[in-house]
Amino acid sequence: MNNTEIKPRRGRPRTFDRDEALAKAQALFHARGYDALSVADLTQALGINPPSFYAAFGSKLELYDEALRRYEKYEGLDVETALAPGTPLAEGVAKLLRYAADAYATGDAHGCMVIEGARGTADPEAGGRARARMASSHAFIRDRVAVLDSEHADLAADYIMTSLAGLSASSRNGMSVMRLRVMAEIAAQGLSAYISQTG
Repeated sequence: MNNTEIKPRRGRPRTFDRDEALAKAQALFHARGYDALSVADLTQALGINPPSFYAAFGSKLELYDEALRRYEKYEGLDVETALAPGTPLAEGVAKLLRYAADAYATGDAHGCMVIEGARGTADPEAGGRARARMASSHAFIRDRVAVLDSEHADLAADYIMTSLAGLSASSRNGMSVMRLRVMAEIAAQGLSAYISQTG
């Protein structure tokens, strides 16, 4: 009888997929927020050690910034379709807010990652990154609205951003998608009524 121990052959180490890791980090930041996550939490979730984490992403802050941009790219609202040229302003705003109601109430993490991050964190730099993305979104929406109604572009953009913030917070607090849709419709009607009254 041969008692020689046969050792299993070691397979090749799993290749680190940076894009996959970024997607996981985005989901974590969206669900738990910047402050609640430590580098240790992130490395464990991503399956890498701290040196590899810093080599791949630079820092927790830089990873967060990348995650914000990824969120906007893949999960941001379809502003271009909602506010397409030729769309009546009231109709476009209603469509955009309806998109938000649906988006903010679905998936594993509710609300808007950018809006919730911009509300403020213990880390002022992280909050600043989120607010910079908010400012960029505001400017983009304002420019799209201006094509539809240049006279009310600033007012409408401010109103849309305020409404989005309210929908995001309400979703985070557990409001159902059906109620969010009603709130979105009321908000859109409110803007339309104000513009028609003030000219």
